[in-house]
Amino acid sequence: MEKINPITLKGVREVEEKKLVGFRVVCEDMAGYGQEIPKASMALNLRKNEMKQIVDPVKLIGAFKAAKTSEEDDGYWVCYEVHDFEDIPDGMVTLVIPAQKYAVLNFTGHASEIFKVYTPLHKWIEENGHTRVPEKWSLEIYSKWTGNEDIVDLCDPIV
Repeated sequence: MEKINPITLKGVREVEEKKLVGFRVVCEDMAGYGQEIPKASMALNLRKNEMKQIVDPVKLIGAFKAAKTSEEDDGYWVCYEVHDFEDIPDGMVTLVIPAQKYAVLNFTGHASEIFKVYTPLHKWIEENGHTRVPEKWSLEIYSKWTGNEDIVDLCDPIV
């Protein structure tokens, strides 16, 4: 069994509506996302002073839909949460994530390992009588992101 860094299942959490501002990344394949998401994160961090009404300037939020989706919803959004949309900086986009129930797992490790952590999260969801809803927005809420280590809550939508 391959070793992955520490994971902690946090259970089920109701998350209120989130208004997000940042960059949308659209790539042809997972390798492209692996290269482009970190670049977008760093670029957004450098420009966060241009954003108004940031809820928490330390928490970077990634949003995506795991299921095949419309062209409009395709991709990965790298964002900060804002209280309200105001004077959106050039080149940035907005996204509203409706209130949703999530299964949450906390992961500490390198971003390149995150995809491996979804397997134990999906297993926990099934074993605990929940159903995944991949057509809804998944969230990755980063409280730390560096070149060597990330601390992230993976939020998979459930019913």
